[in-house]
Amino acid sequence: MKHLAQTIKALSDPVRLRIILLLQAEGELCVCDLMAVLGLPQSTVSRHLAYLKRSCWVDIRREGVWMHYSLSRESCTICKELLQTLKQHAGALPEAASDRKTLGAFQQNKDNPACR
Repeated sequence: MKHLAQTIKALSDPVRLRIILLLQAEGELCVCDLMAVLGLPQSTVSRHLAYLKRSCWVDIRREGVWMHYSLSRESCTICKELLQTLKQHAGALPEAASDRKTLGAFQQNKDNPACR
């Protein structure tokens, strides 16, 4: 029961939900990508990512000094089902579309190609 509550609670925060939707749409993102889209400092974004990691939503991959985040490949059944529901209903929200557009613009102008 505790795992289920934590899994659902992770999505109750608008910032964490936006992160999940971005990762679902893009696959893997660096913290700098998320900072640019969310307009939040690195410490805040990292705190939300750590929460998502503890809740089994995201995986981390290190490449040099860069940390890349993606949706967990070993998600529990409830996570997989919730992701499918999000894809059907939340992915088309104007906020999600705006985040994807902002991300695309940021990535085109990003100075560091290693952070992609």
